[in-house]
Amino acid sequence: MKKRKILIVGAGLGGLSAAGCLLKAGFDIEIFEQAPSLGEVGAGIQMSANAMHVLNYLGIGEKISAQSVRPEAYVFRLHNTGEIIDRFALSDEHLALHKAPYNQAHRADLHNLLTEMVLELKPNSIQLNKTLKYFEESDRGVRLFFDDGTNVIGDILIGADGVKSIIRDQISGKVPATYTGDSAWRITVPKESLPENFMDHIMSVWMGPGKHAVTYWIKGGTLLNFVGCVETPVASDESWTAKFPWEEMKSNFEGWHQDIQTVIDLADKNECFRWALYNRPVVKNWSTSRATILGDAAHATLPYLAQGAAMAIEDGAVLARCLKDVSETSEALNLYQRNRYDRTKKVVETSNANRKLFHLDNEAEIRAYFSDRDEGASRNNWLYSYNPLTTVLK
Repeated sequence: MKKRKILIVGAGLGGLSAAGCLLKAGFDIEIFEQAPSLGEVGAGIQMSANAMHVLNYLGIGEKISAQSVRPEAYVFRLHNTGEIIDRFALSDEHLALHKAPYNQAHRADLHNLLTEMVLELKPNSIQLNKTLKYFEESDRGVRLFFDDGTNVIGDILIGADGVKSIIRDQISGKVPATYTGDSAWRITVPKESLPENFMDHIMSVWMGPGKHAVTYWIKGGTLLNFVGCVETPVASDESWTAKFPWEEMKSNFEGWHQDIQTVIDLADKNECFRWALYNRPVVKNWSTSRATILGDAAHATLPYLAQGAAMAIEDGAVLARCLKDVSETSEALNLYQRNRYDRTKKVVETSNANRKLFHLDNEAEIRAYFSDRDEGASRNNWLYSYNPLTTVLK
């Protein structure tokens, strides 16, 4: 029997993860990426067990673990004093509970490993400089039309083309993007530049009025990752590569703990990135008879729960299972959406709620929140415990 050919638009983390899962499930794939070269922007990425199950299955779990840091704990602190308000264990406890580690890595390292994995399974399967204009489908297949005048035919289309997805817009219509009021600073600082024993291998969320910051180690503990989300009345570009003056970032965190000042002071003043954060609702209709979407195209997630990439990786694994188990394509795509919609929507909503928590105006409200809640138990129960390779599909 001829293998069904699946066309994937987008060679980011979600598209590559889906490609690997589909190849291992026995499908043929072709990936089309609009960029002129493969690569990943950004810096730190967090991969809890729910994502690591898939990376282990794809054969790159040990490789990315070797380039990662396994944080000892997830820590919530006050912005000015550094007092720890709450913490829950990661590292050994996370591994014991969920049978996969919690890793913090550089996005580029993960992207490189996923690219190598896909090209090893199917050489020459990624085409660059391919910007999709639109697609057409019929009873016989789906055809993609690119702005270079070329077109290609396959059996199934997967849109892994991000928050500005062409495929999502054609399936579901334009999704409104609403500025959250936040912009996120992103910098990294080499360990060798920092004071000795500057910070343990933990993941810290620093909470303060109108803003918060996140600090953790990546690249085997040789690089400190800093993300600072600040409320800014005027939206700038929704771009990972937009640079802004260091002096503006410094003023944004005036009065914050000395550790935050140290990180900012030691940053490369010419490499201070800031992107505007936009909220998009979870798409209600993901699929046609032969086309579907995954990752940010379906459920763009703000960076307040560290699960955006994990959800895209989960999507690819569940989609591959649905297509393998159900021969009729439209039924398989419906099964996929049914099993992903509620979970991804909960992640989006929980992330949005964290934004409010992290920016509370006074300590009393922060203390009251954590006094009534076991954050670690909550995440372990519903978030990290999910295994996209074994969860029962309904």
